[in-house]
Amino acid sequence: MRIFVTGASGWIGSALVPELLDAGHHVVGLARSDASAAALTSAGAEAVRGTLDDLDVLGGAAAASDGVIHLAFKHDIAFTGDFQGAAEADRRAVDALGDALAGSDRPFVLASGLAGLKPGQVATERDTAAPDGSPVTGRAATAMAVLALASRGVRSSVVRLSPTCHGDGDNGFMATLVAIARAKGVSAHVGDGANRWPAVHRLDAARLFRLAFEKAPAGTVLHGVTEEGVALRDVAEVIGRHLDVPVTSVAPDAAAEHFSWLGSFLGLDCPASNAVTRELLDWQPTHPGLLEDLDKGHYFHTSATPVLGA
Repeated sequence: MRIFVTGASGWIGSALVPELLDAGHHVVGLARSDASAAALTSAGAEAVRGTLDDLDVLGGAAAASDGVIHLAFKHDIAFTGDFQGAAEADRRAVDALGDALAGSDRPFVLASGLAGLKPGQVATERDTAAPDGSPVTGRAATAMAVLALASRGVRSSVVRLSPTCHGDGDNGFMATLVAIARAKGVSAHVGDGANRWPAVHRLDAARLFRLAFEKAPAGTVLHGVTEEGVALRDVAEVIGRHLDVPVTSVAPDAAAEHFSWLGSFLGLDCPASNAVTRELLDWQPTHPGLLEDLDKGHYFHTSATPVLGA
């Protein structure tokens, strides 16, 4: 099948492209730079130049495909203070993609998030975010709009990803925590650090997106989760051991000062189940868990620098 993938040269996308190619699909990736286009071509995919703001490009590429996997999000502006702007751009892109696929029964898989879905409780695929006017629930509203495309003849599904999608080469949340600990000389967690984050290895996430594209029923919610919840205190302890720095607690009201933009996320307790996803798609994660992955050491190479604005 001819699959249009946004974010194809990104963290998950660069794992998804070979996953799709190995399964016999033809991949067309959105590339916003010459470097991204070259990376896609080198990987064996076709590149189409454009950004999330090029709605005509998105619609045209979607119309010419057998389906869409939408991974791209404006993380560069989201994590430097304009999450609302990123969420609004994402909604416009989703609307353009959805309009192009309407009435075709073709698949549309959206990458969304789990953070804040059901604080303090184990979230399941059947849970929905309660609207509170925040940018995070604005993104959840976009996910609901994708699911609603099922009524317009689109085989739509949403993969809610864990806050940390880890692996060798990750420049996201975990790399940022390591960089902060290295810079400040302490590895910190918020409060008692008992709050939990679900986690998924990016190679397991890539396989989930492929399975969702190939066989998820219309209107399906899936959880990109391999571990229900990893305590952030345990993460801090692994980081402290590898950097040989003390592990300490930061009060919730001091989190923003210590962790910068990451402070608003680190206190979240957001465990999540994957039971429905595993049963529905026979998805069997096989790659290391978060703490094991951290212990492999690749997060502590000095060349591993975060890119999310820490």
